Amino acid sequence: MEQYLQIFVAAYDERINRIIMVHKLSLKSLLQTADREHNPLAMSDEQILEQIYSTHVHSDTKFDVDSLFTLVYTTLRRSTSIVDSFFEGSKSMMEHIDDKMPLANFSSPHCTLKQISFEMCCKPPGEETAHKTALVILNKLSNYEWDGKAVITLAAFALEYGDFWLLAHHQPTDLLAKSVAVLKRVPLLTRPEYAQKHRQAIIEVNNLVKATLQVIELIFELEKFSSYDTKDVPALVPAREHIPVDVYWAIITVVTIVTQIDCLTTQSEKKQELYQYGQKLNFILGRLGKQITLCRHEIEEAEYYRKLRKLFQTPTEIMEVFKVLVFSKDAPQPLFDCATKTTIDIEVLKRKHVYLFISTLDITEEEISVLRAVHESIKTDEQYKIVWVPIVEEWTENLRKKFEVLKAKMQWYVVQHFGSIAGYKYIKEEWHFKKSPMVVVLNPQGKVQHTNAFHLIQAYGMKAFPFTSVEEERIHNEIHWVGPVVGDIHSNIDTWIREQKYIFFYGGKDKEWIQQFSKTAAALANDPIIKDLRISIELFCVEKEDKNLFSRFWNRIESLFVTKAHKAVDSAKQEVQRMLCYKYESGWALLSKGSSVVASGHGSTILKTVTEFDKWKEVVRKKGFETSFREYHERIVRSTHRCAQFEIQNIAGKLPEAIKCPDCPRIMDIFITYKCCHNDNNNVVISSSNDAH
Repeated sequence: MEQYLQIFVAAYDERINRIIMVHKLSLKSLLQTADREHNPLAMSDEQILEQIYSTHVHSDTKFDVDSLFTLVYTTLRRSTSIVDSFFEGSKSMMEHIDDKMPLANFSSPHCTLKQISFEMCCKPPGEETAHKTALVILNKLSNYEWDGKAVITLAAFALEYGDFWLLAHHQPTDLLAKSVAVLKRVPLLTRPEYAQKHRQAIIEVNNLVKATLQVIELIFELEKFSSYDTKDVPALVPAREHIPVDVYWAIITVVTIVTQIDCLTTQSEKKQELYQYGQKLNFILGRLGKQITLCRHEIEEAEYYRKLRKLFQTPTEIMEVFKVLVFSKDAPQPLFDCATKTTIDIEVLKRKHVYLFISTLDITEEEISVLRAVHESIKTDEQYKIVWVPIVEEWTENLRKKFEVLKAKMQWYVVQHFGSIAGYKYIKEEWHFKKSPMVVVLNPQGKVQHTNAFHLIQAYGMKAFPFTSVEEERIHNEIHWVGPVVGDIHSNIDTWIREQKYIFFYGGKDKEWIQQFSKTAAALANDPIIKDLRISIELFCVEKEDKNLFSRFWNRIESLFVTKAHKAVDSAKQEVQRMLCYKYESGWALLSKGSSVVASGHGSTILKTVTEFDKWKEVVRKKGFETSFREYHERIVRSTHRCAQFEIQNIAGKLPEAIKCPDCPRIMDIFITYKCCHNDNNNVVISSSNDAH
C-alpha cells in the first residue's frame, strides 16, 4: 500500500510541476506579446499606424508650419555644426549654412513647445517608455496636421538643444552664459576628459539629430507636392500614405535623443540605445528620397504634358512645337535627310506643313510604301515635309542596326535621337498611338490638322491630299470607296471602272468555292440575255493574285473602316463593315458598277444568287441587271441571315466603343483577342461580333 502511495504522490508532483511549467510558459508568452505591443522596434508599420491614427483629429487649425520649420532648420544646423567642431576637431561650417528667416509676423507657439519639451524630459531609457511618450505627444498635438506634429516636436527639442550648445559655445567668454551653462550641466558634457570618454555617444546623438532633421525636411518637400493631382503624380499616393508612420519615427527618435542627453548630463549608468533608430531613419530617408525623385519626375512629365497640350492648342510655329514634342529639354538633334544621305538642321521645318510619320521599328515594307507615293508627289513642293519619328522605349545595338535598315528604305527626313521621344506619353494618350504606324498632319503654326491620316492615305492616296480632317470629310461625300481600294491593283480595273462595267470582286479561303463561283459567274456573264442587253460583266479574283495584292486589298479595307468609324452610319460605312466580315470567310463576293457597290455577300448567298440566275433573269429585262441582282440577293439574305463578325488590328487611333451591325439594327459586341504571330510582336486584335439573335 505504501509503495502505491509513493507512486501516486510522485505522479501527482510531476503533474503539478507540468501545470506550473505550462503556466510559466503562458505567462512568458503573454509578457512577450505585451512587450511587442509597446516596443516599436518589434511592431509592424500597420500596428504602429493603428495605434497612432486614433490620436489624430482632422482640424482646420491654421498654423505657420513653414516659418517654424525654417527656424528649427537653422537652429539645428548651427547646433550640430558646433558639435562637429567641438568633438570632431573640424572647423565650424556655420558660415556655409544658409540662414532662412520666417515670415515677419510669425509668432512662436512657445507654450506648446515648452509642454512638449516637458513630456520628453527626464524619462528612463527604454523602447516602451519612448513609445508611450511619443503617443502622449501625438495626443497633445492631435489637432495639427502630420507635418505640424513633427515640426513642433522637433522645435521643442531644438529649443533645448540649441540653447545647450549656444551656451557651450559662449561660456568661455561670457559670464552670463557660463552661469546659465552650469545650471544646464553644460560644463560636464564639454569637460575634456568626460567629453573624450563619451565622444562616440555624443557624436551618435548629433548624427541622429541630423538624420531626424533630414527626414522632416523630406516630409515637408513631399507635402509641397500635395497641390498636384494624384492622376498626374500617382507616386504621391503611396508616399503620402506613409507620412503618419514616418512622423511617428521622427518623434520617437527625438524622444530617445532627449533621453540619451539626459543620461549623459546626469552621468547615469544606464544609456538609451540609439543604433536601431538610426537604422530606421536611414531606411526612411532612402525610401523618401526615391519617392520624391519619382514624384519630381512625374511632376516634370505633367508640367511638360500641359506645356505640350497648350502648344498644340495655341498657334505657335511648327519648328518650336516639333522641338518640344521630340526633344523637350534635350538639345535638338539634326534630322537625317534620306534623299541626300546627309544631316540637316531642324530649321528646314520652319513654316512648313509637316507629316509626322510615327511608328515603332516593327513596320513593314508595305507600310513604308504608303508614304512613298506621297513623297513622290510632294518632293518638289517645299511647303510639305515628311518626318519619320521612330518610337523606341530603350535603344539597344540590335535596334540601332534595325533602325539603319529601315532608314535606308525611306526618302524623307528621319529623327536620329537615340533616346526616348519626349512626347511619347502625349503621342500615346492624345493621339492614341498603339504601335501601328500613324501620320499626324501639322500646319505651319503647329496645329494638328489630322491626328492620324495614315489610313486616309492608305485608302485614297493622293486623292485625299493634303490629308486634313476637312479633306477627309469631303472625300467621303464625293468619292465611292471601291475605286481607291482596287483602282491600282490591276492594270485593267481602272479601265473597267471608267467604262462603268459590272465587276465581280471575289475570294475566300475555300479554293473549291472560288472555282465554283468563277465558273458560275462566267456563265452568267456570257448568258444570252446578258449579251442581248449589252451588259458587260468582268471577274476579278483577289485570292488568285500575289500575296502583296491580297494584303494591300484588305489593308485598304481596314483603313477605310478606320476613316469611317466615327462617321454617321450610311450605306458606304455599312458596305465597308460587311467587307471586313468576309476577310476570313470560305467565300465572298462584291458586285460593283464602276466604283459603286451593287451588292456584297458571304459565299453562300452570293453564289446562290448567281447560280439561280434562271429564276430572275427575266426580271433583268424589266428592272435592269443592277436592281434585279440586288433584290434577289436581299431575298436570299433574309432567308439565311448570318450574324456579322470581323476582326481588326489594334491600330493607332481611337476606335468607337459602339459599332452598329451592318446587317441589322443591333449594336455589335466587342471582344479583345490576343494573337501570337511568332514574330516577337504582341498583336492585339479587336474582335467585333453580333450574335444576339
